[in-house]
Amino acid sequence: MTTMDVRGYLTRLGLEDISGPPSTELLFALHRAHVERVAYEGLHAQLGQTTGLDPAESAARIAGGRGGYCYHLNGAFAALLERLGFAVARHLAGVQVRFEDPPGVLGNHCALTVRSENRDWLVDVGLGDGFHEPLPLRAGVYDQGPFSYALTPSDVVPGGWRFTHDPRGSFPRMDFAREPVALDVFAEKHEWLSTSPESSFVRTCALLRRDAKGVDSLIGCVLKRVDASGEVVVELETEHDWYTAVADVFGLTLFDIGDEQRHELWAAVHARHEARKSARDVDR
Repeated sequence: MTTMDVRGYLTRLGLEDISGPPSTELLFALHRAHVERVAYEGLHAQLGQTTGLDPAESAARIAGGRGGYCYHLNGAFAALLERLGFAVARHLAGVQVRFEDPPGVLGNHCALTVRSENRDWLVDVGLGDGFHEPLPLRAGVYDQGPFSYALTPSDVVPGGWRFTHDPRGSFPRMDFAREPVALDVFAEKHEWLSTSPESSFVRTCALLRRDAKGVDSLIGCVLKRVDASGEVVVELETEHDWYTAVADVFGLTLFDIGDEQRHELWAAVHARHEARKSARDVDR
């Protein structure tokens, strides 16, 4: 395992000058900065790039200007918190992607809890359009900006918890087991999600970013902003517009991707977008 560049990571978060012992205030500041500055993205799967679960590797990618999906983001963030003195636990979790899917703890997500100042918090920077600040690990309904979330005991895993997303969220709910696990238990699922033709990360290019007032998402060629005023949806029709949104809205300049790869990525994303449009037209 390589050594984590803590300073580079904190610089990406805009918090390179933090000092003092771990505190709930610091935890909240780190969480807010992470979801605002580091986009949720599975471009490695779109590009056929091999990525591991080593938190230092994920942190280096983040410091270099990229994002990642849950294993990368929560894996790196957990390690960063531990280096700053926080008590962190990783949990086997399952995101219910569609309402018709049965809930379960299938390992397609790694959830985090943090013990700070005698309280337990649900911490998650890897949900894409999830919560902006940590949630207290107790049953209740929690409003953050224009969104409302719920935490309840899980009915699919004894002793576990269920996070229910706002109705406008990209998924309905996430369950997680209470027992801590090591990050390497997700290795097999990570490989499948990154490489299988059946994986949503391989089939669909998705970028998401949360801020205090709302959520930005780019699914294929559809750019959407959701906030208190409603939804604004724009279809990006050119490669220039698509990469401009990737950079300006999601903070991903993609300097690590060459021109040929960039053209190939856009061509694949646009082709799938057009195919879906054609399929919808046929169904009408």
